[in-house]
Amino acid sequence: MNEVLLRSLTPSVLGILVRRGADFAAAEDAVQDALVEAVRVWPADPPRDPKGWLVTVAWRRFLDQARADTARRRREDLVDEEPAPGPAPSVDDTLQPYFLCAHPSLTPSSAVALTLRAVGGLTTRQIAQAYLVPEATMAQRISRAKRTVSGVRFDQPGDVATVLRVLYLVFNEGYSGDVDLAAEAIRLTRQLAAAIDHPEVAGLLALMLLHHARRAARTDPDGSLVPLAEQDRGRWDTDSIAEGVKILQAALARDRLGEFQAQAAIAALHADAPTAEETDWVQIVEWYDELVRLTDSPVVRLNRAVAVGEADGPRAGLAALAVLDASLPRHTAVAAYLHERDGDLATAAQLYAEAAQKAPNLAERDHLTRQAARLNTRRYR
Repeated sequence: MNEVLLRSLTPSVLGILVRRGADFAAAEDAVQDALVEAVRVWPADPPRDPKGWLVTVAWRRFLDQARADTARRRREDLVDEEPAPGPAPSVDDTLQPYFLCAHPSLTPSSAVALTLRAVGGLTTRQIAQAYLVPEATMAQRISRAKRTVSGVRFDQPGDVATVLRVLYLVFNEGYSGDVDLAAEAIRLTRQLAAAIDHPEVAGLLALMLLHHARRAARTDPDGSLVPLAEQDRGRWDTDSIAEGVKILQAALARDRLGEFQAQAAIAALHADAPTAEETDWVQIVEWYDELVRLTDSPVVRLNRAVAVGEADGPRAGLAALAVLDASLPRHTAVAAYLHERDGDLATAAQLYAEAAQKAPNLAERDHLTRQAARLNTRRYR
């Protein structure tokens, strides 16, 4: 080992580290560590470029020490930042990702995609498969959403209603590709319910569980839709129903009614009926009245017309339907059903055929087409 060589190289190596940005004291320590390493390694494996070797090892030592110092200072800062004993602040950091992803500046589709990515932990490819779009398209959508909310501050309470709306949108996407979005929505809503004590969060979780409990009975093996009245109730998930009802009862007991609790109450009444004929339609109409009061939604009024038709007869249902906008989604299908209940098969068959033309998806279109064909067969026997 040529100690003279090491001593001669030390000033030069030290100068290089300082020029790279190391302060002099830290650079001295790093060079000393490099010299010690050289004494250990060089006798068995002398470098072809002694100066370059020393610079590389010394710079690595400096970087390691700088990272260690930064981490230590951060730990000390975290200790200083710990809140004083006493009541916890009203803002819960664990909820921030939900509120961020449901920010009002985002479109519903962007909010859902960002929620699945940032809160749900799904990959961009999984989300793209679920929405049947190219992965690059979904990546751009998520990137734009991230840029949109990148400067959002959380110094105000989050809008729980918006978060719940986004989670409900996720749930309604159901299943496509290799991602079960309904199950993912339930998982995310469970997380939210564990983090925030809010009756509407509980109401949404109950609603999801009660709807999801009927999933296995909603379609035939060939994929065709099975209406609620015709479903095999023995295939309903009784554990999910029991859990949903229990969660709903606890939420309703707090006497802070919201739309998701009211929707869950309607779903619970359907789940409670041993047969379709035993459904308590009078109570269901009452809950729809509450929903109308809470939301004033035309879609709620449309569903209420169906319930009125079951509770008070098809002509009462048609009267409730008559005051609604005929351009509402599924308005024609509801009219067809109520006319069939009233015995007007010709009008019902015509309306089922018209509704099939407006159906939002293939399964619903096929179902409505079969309904029209069924009535036409009955008429011409």
